Amino acid sequence: MTSERFAHPTYMVRQKILRLFGGAFQVFAPNGEVVLYSEMKRFKLREDIRLYTAEDMQHEVLTIKTAQIIDFAAAYEVMDPTTGERVGALKRKGFKSLLKDEWIVMDTMDQEIGRIREDRMALAVLRRVLNFVPYLDILPNLIPQKYHATLGEAEVCTFSQNFNPFVMKLDVDFTPDTAAALDRRLGLAAAILLCAIEGRQW
Repeated sequence: MTSERFAHPTYMVRQKILRLFGGAFQVFAPNGEVVLYSEMKRFKLREDIRLYTAEDMQHEVLTIKTAQIIDFAAAYEVMDPTTGERVGALKRKGFKSLLKDEWIVMDTMDQEIGRIREDRMALAVLRRVLNFVPYLDILPNLIPQKYHATLGEAEVCTFSQNFNPFVMKLDVDFTPDTAAALDRRLGLAAAILLCAIEGRQW
């Protein structure tokens, strides 16, 4: 069942390599099974990311879209296409994210309910500086990023980049969310965005 795909305590998101255009990611359950497949629409001025139950892309279970032309401070609406339900939204903190990545987590009414923040300012700045150093732009990949998602003061999820300079991998851990306060669909949408949007700087 589709609902079971969003019920695992941990996931691993892995970039699918050897693609000429667009971006694609496999989402693995703890047992190593691919439970979701994500693909970005090609040649779009507005971000359009879809999650499917499998790589055949026959059954779409989540959409992540922005109404704005690509913007580093755009809001991304997360929808369940099977029910038409609006799951919530995620918005990148534009200028603030130039030094340290930060996202706002919003509910179905666009009210802020939480934040997703990159771990440490010093490491965040170092990654960005190295991106501009000729011949050393692979080095930021050797400083894995980690994000903490909070609702109010409570941590509900962590997103941890694996040490891999060539393939983007992100571990997603919902185990801190003992009260199940964060909709896993919104949390996984955030994971895909961190890979697809923030991952462009790695």
